[in-house]
Amino acid sequence: MNITHYVGIKFSNSGKSYYFGTDVPDIKIGQKVVAESVRGMQVGEATTIPEPISKYKSELELKPVIRIATEDDLLIYDENIKRAKEAMRIAMTEINNLGLEMRPIDAEYALDGTKLTIAYVADDRVDFRELLKVLAYRFHCRIELRQIGPRDKAKFVGGIGICGLPLCCSTFLVNSEGISINRAKNQMLSLNIPKLSGHCGKLICCLLYEDDAYTELKKDFPRIGDQFEQDGVSFKVTAINVLSRVVKLESEDDVRFIDLKDLKEYRSKFRK
Repeated sequence: MNITHYVGIKFSNSGKSYYFGTDVPDIKIGQKVVAESVRGMQVGEATTIPEPISKYKSELELKPVIRIATEDDLLIYDENIKRAKEAMRIAMTEINNLGLEMRPIDAEYALDGTKLTIAYVADDRVDFRELLKVLAYRFHCRIELRQIGPRDKAKFVGGIGICGLPLCCSTFLVNSEGISINRAKNQMLSLNIPKLSGHCGKLICCLLYEDDAYTELKKDFPRIGDQFEQDGVSFKVTAINVLSRVVKLESEDDVRFIDLKDLKEYRSKFRK
């Protein structure tokens, strides 16, 4: 194949798009294609229009889009989904028979049926060599057992978040790295870990994508602890609300809530 363009492709078990090379310049967004992925041939959906390969800046190798998905490809794809559900049932039975401390949560066949990938969760490392032998005998194809973390499990299983909406990780959020308690501190949240934790038991993902907005909004505000004199009384900044844009000032005998717009008139009176 003479790759002339690259295009974003998303697979059914991932909310993230990956770039693939293609020689078809007119693939449309939403169109089903067959691509060669690390899990074998897979049916995916185009999420971008093809761009000339000259614009591709990454050093990652582009695997190819093999073809636009045919009617036969889509029929096989649908059949593989049914086969994968049965594979999950069989895998769970064999895991129980072997007494292994692991739980399969997703299975996926490559389009040509030559590989079955089973994702599982486990608290510790699992010796699944005997399980691999059993499953290979049952399914007559290559078997990959892939351990995933609690965040990925929540993404697979789905659910409703504390906001009342479907989980971000199972709908649109693709990057959940670097979520630390420092982000909660930056957003001035009460450090109540249970309330800040999601279905996965880890810190909620919205701490990640809201953090930059809080950092930008706080640039207009004085720092906590800054001193301010108003009406001859010395006040200290004890809290700020970046959403309502209000600053809380406290003195020995008084507490005031001042709109940031009004407070800016006195910024020159702040002292370190």
